[in-house]
Amino acid sequence: MPLLTAVTALVAVMSALFLYLGERGAPRISPGVILGVALVLRIFFLFAPPQLSDDIYRYVWDGGRTMLGENPYASAPAAVHPPPGLAYVHSRINHPAYVTIYPPAAQAIFALGALPGLGVTGLKVLLILFDMGLCVLIMRALGRLGMPLQSCALYAWNPLPVLEIAGSGHVDGAGLTMFMGAVCMILAERGNLSSPDGRRWVYGLSGALTACAALVKLFPIALLPVLTLLIPARRRPSYILAFAAASAALILPFLPHLVNMADTLGVYSRHWEFAGFAFNVLRKLTGSGGIARMLLFSGFLTAAAWIFFRTARLLKMKPCPGFEGRVVMEAFYATSMAMLLLTPTLQPWYALSLAVFLPFCAGPAGIVFCWAVFLTYQVQIPYFILGQWTEDPRVTAAIFFATAVAYLSSRFFARRSGAGIAAPDQ
Repeated sequence: MPLLTAVTALVAVMSALFLYLGERGAPRISPGVILGVALVLRIFFLFAPPQLSDDIYRYVWDGGRTMLGENPYASAPAAVHPPPGLAYVHSRINHPAYVTIYPPAAQAIFALGALPGLGVTGLKVLLILFDMGLCVLIMRALGRLGMPLQSCALYAWNPLPVLEIAGSGHVDGAGLTMFMGAVCMILAERGNLSSPDGRRWVYGLSGALTACAALVKLFPIALLPVLTLLIPARRRPSYILAFAAASAALILPFLPHLVNMADTLGVYSRHWEFAGFAFNVLRKLTGSGGIARMLLFSGFLTAAAWIFFRTARLLKMKPCPGFEGRVVMEAFYATSMAMLLLTPTLQPWYALSLAVFLPFCAGPAGIVFCWAVFLTYQVQIPYFILGQWTEDPRVTAAIFFATAVAYLSSRFFARRSGAGIAAPDQ
């Protein structure tokens, strides 16, 4: 853990330096070099066993059951006798008494990863391919918005996706790849001068991709209102219809047992908690975890609504090419930051939803948060040595205040230097 903290801190400092120099025109790094280094970093962890999280064993279990023609939502792992090919992961599944919590599109990815029969490694190969595709899509979006392509390194070389996707094999990156694909298609159509409203099928395909993203991990649903602001009014029905059709196509094969996932989601939403500073403070003040959760959810809805209306107002202005896309990316970034600061459960890989937008609106707060979230792994020290899951409240507070101090400091120095605000936390 000390080595992980030190190395990732060094990379975070280098990222800040890279951002600082990039804003001043240096260094110039080609897209090929950025992608090549990103691939090498991920290959380092391809064959390493997961050490920071064991979620991938549930992924392999779910995918294996789907390939055997069974419904992964039908029963919890603890209630199933493992077939020979899945016995090695069965004993490693966390919370085996609960039915899987992962939505249908995630199940399709797990099944696809199970096809080669390589288990954990085969699934990690697939997830790394998704992640490399995400790096390419980030570059395409940067190009559409007239931003330097080398900013992609803020995601491609970030320790967070390297460790959480290539190392631990989390599926979040696959969902973000689909979401970014939908965003890129919309940005491309908005720049299509031959058709001001864009082509119907393109918006339909982007709607289907968004549905797939939301059914890998549910977070993209929070970004939907802002994303629809980029879609011309005449094309929104096509987008919504495709979103609904793709959702139905993914959900129907898993019925009727899919409803069992709702039970696990209910347990998660009512009882799960980890590294949530705001949640801990509110629970102590109110004396109730339920009230604290309601207050946090209300706070997030308020923040999301404010971001939406602010974005809608800014989109009425068109001072330069690419302005609309940048405003929307900043809204995605701000929504993700709000979710991470207000969630009762802050797993490190949740911050991937923030890291993906760093190339578009990076600032000190985002860079610091994407590093500080690694501090939550401190809980593994007493767990692996003593078998005790004990959170240190100082660590939880440090993540929150490090981000807050980075944000306030950047605002202070920006005002003193007379610089304009280029990003939500600058």
